Amino acid sequence: MGSGGRAAQLKHTGLRPGWTTGACATAATTAAYTALLTGDFPDPVTITLPKGQTPAFALAAEELRPDSAMAGVVKDAGDDPDVTHGALIRSTVRLLPAGSGVVFRAGEGVGTVTLPGLPLEVGEPAINPVPRQMMREHVAEVAAAHGAAGDVEITISVDHGAEIARSTWNPRIGILGGLSVLGTTGVVVPYSCSAWIDSIRRGVDVARAGGLTHVAGCTGSTSERTVTELYDLPEIALLDMGDFAGAVLKYIRRHPVDRLTICGGFAKLSKLAAGHLDLHSARSQVDKTFLAGLARSGGASEALAEEIAAANTGLAALRLCEAAGVPLGDLVAARARDEALAVLRGAPVTVDVVCIDRAGVVVGRSAPAGP
Repeated sequence: MGSGGRAAQLKHTGLRPGWTTGACATAATTAAYTALLTGDFPDPVTITLPKGQTPAFALAAEELRPDSAMAGVVKDAGDDPDVTHGALIRSTVRLLPAGSGVVFRAGEGVGTVTLPGLPLEVGEPAINPVPRQMMREHVAEVAAAHGAAGDVEITISVDHGAEIARSTWNPRIGILGGLSVLGTTGVVVPYSCSAWIDSIRRGVDVARAGGLTHVAGCTGSTSERTVTELYDLPEIALLDMGDFAGAVLKYIRRHPVDRLTICGGFAKLSKLAAGHLDLHSARSQVDKTFLAGLARSGGASEALAEEIAAANTGLAALRLCEAAGVPLGDLVAARARDEALAVLRGAPVTVDVVCIDRAGVVVGRSAPAGP
């Protein structure tokens, strides 16, 4: 692995990397096809990843039939809190007539694409392009080694995959029935946040492909519910932004939609108002001095501003202003909107911001504004 980027991050954390679902599926496919041609399962089975690593995978399941072979690999995500860690990834390989090529099928626990906007056609199994290419290459290598044509049907399945998928973005972006087989490098970098950010990007793609002109970046389920009630948006318009406001804004800057609503808790969005694009509590804090300055601009007395600066939480500051008739929620929403527009750099997107409390009650709202 190189000296920068994801490799440097991993070295800095000291955490153990793991293998993507796509790498596990490739290993299982390689073992199954080898057994179908030779009668023996290679165990462990070694594959070559896109960046040249050659990990070996132990087989957790194997079954040889006259017309097909199945091999299974348990996914090891290393130290990453991946929902698929420990899942059994199975590949069943069946010979096809000459000239058929490699055909992919979704088995039990692997989803099917039902909405446009993903890198796969509607109706296709949710096996992403890079894992497909990895499997094709390994099938070709095994076929060449044993004088076979390499025409096969590959069915990938994941034990309990449909259940696990309910904890992922898949239902929201139209992948139904199970998990996606993912991975571009084959390596899972722990705590990289890349999977979440990638899912945000795919969510924007699906919304745009569906012809939607209004999407909402939401910090959680409560804000999703609030924004749905306010705007009657369909589910595919809701982006599970979490703490990654910057990821939403930068991707929409390159892939514009007519309107973006940002909805979240008052305290989180006060961070965006202060110029933070990562809203996680470990990486940015509510700045009560900043809030005090905003409150002054909205008519707060110096005594109230001092109380706000000394408040325990952002919500406490908000309640002080509500009692004094100072519209701090609206001021935060307007400043957060302006920060969002600054990140969008003139992209043709109209933005509005909605601040809520923990119960989902709207406590601040900006007017829509564009470039």
